[in-house]
Amino acid sequence: MKIIVLNCGSSSIKYQLFDMEDEKVFAKGLVEKIGLHGSTITNERDDGDKVKLEGEIIDHQQGIEYILGVLSSKKHGSISDFGEIDAIGHRVVHGGEKFSTSVLITDEVIKQIEKYIDLAPLHNPPNLKGIYAMKELLPGLPQVSVFDTAFHNTMPIYAYMYAIPYTLYTKYGIRRYGFHGTSHSYVSNRACEILGNKYAKSKIITCHLGNGASIAAIDKGKSIDTSMGLTPVEGLIMGTRSGDLDLGILTYIMRREEIGITEADTLINKHSGILGITGISSDMREVEEAAEKGNWRASLGLDMYHYRIRKYIGAYAAALGGIDILVLTGGIGENADLTRSEICKDFEYLGLKLDAEKNKGVRGKEKVISADNSKVIVIIVPTNEELVIARDTRDIVSDTVK
Repeated sequence: MKIIVLNCGSSSIKYQLFDMEDEKVFAKGLVEKIGLHGSTITNERDDGDKVKLEGEIIDHQQGIEYILGVLSSKKHGSISDFGEIDAIGHRVVHGGEKFSTSVLITDEVIKQIEKYIDLAPLHNPPNLKGIYAMKELLPGLPQVSVFDTAFHNTMPIYAYMYAIPYTLYTKYGIRRYGFHGTSHSYVSNRACEILGNKYAKSKIITCHLGNGASIAAIDKGKSIDTSMGLTPVEGLIMGTRSGDLDLGILTYIMRREEIGITEADTLINKHSGILGITGISSDMREVEEAAEKGNWRASLGLDMYHYRIRKYIGAYAAALGGIDILVLTGGIGENADLTRSEICKDFEYLGLKLDAEKNKGVRGKEKVISADNSKVIVIIVPTNEELVIARDTRDIVSDTVK
């Protein structure tokens, strides 16, 4: 079975073409600057062939037409025609309370995803554009929606509710949903596979640390809490998002700066986090370089970033009643040994000890970095959300055919 996985952003499309017989990636690529000047598509084949094409790409449908064209081209393609494609898997950020698992996309499913646009206005619309485009370009081909929020639907009610009038929950669905669920699910499962631990008996904390970042507490294979909330703003300090914030601060700023809701939303989503603190960048590598040169705001930003993560790890160890495995993933978790070292400090009381030599210089590979006598295993597991989407798509489509 050959499956295309699509992850549609506001002005970009990430894609991979899988052969699910051996879970091999035939090709992967990225469409960038959709609707903007200088649009490009980059495609990389499994044999090393790589091409970057430039041209005007006015919308997501045209971007997907380019993807299908490259994948089936004689020079750079991986398939001879579209008939070889068996299904399409889509990343959809918000599935609300309706979707606790991945689902085959129907007209009714599309309507429900559209209803959740208010909960994820930056993410669900472009996700839907990918679904609309594939429905138009390859009609009749099965499509599957894999939701970021689904994995966290196992949270108990006392963990996902907010202390606001209950009527606002019943009226608008205001509650903690959590995100990065596909990543948290994959890396926690994979960590147990590597270590030979039983997933259904393990207490795991997973840290997805990228430009967007979240932590999840996973008990016996189920998410019982996670740091992101109704939206992806809550929780950890991120590249440009504030993370946890006293709501009184936001209303105070709105009054003093005389800004409205749209400007306030932009403030906490686009101008805060590491970028807002340091005034340098949302890229952790640039911030670390500035800190090494003595920039005090860069050092402050790093200290705040690391402290917030340690605080959440401690809180989730309490929520779990202990911890067996700490998993680090995402662009920062997989590649930044400084961050890994800092967030694992001062946890000796939990029996967690990092091995500095094992941790040093590790980039993007599976590796245990805790000391041999550490009671808590610390492991790096590169995430693979696209593979999870492809697997779910295969399973759902196969069950439908049966």
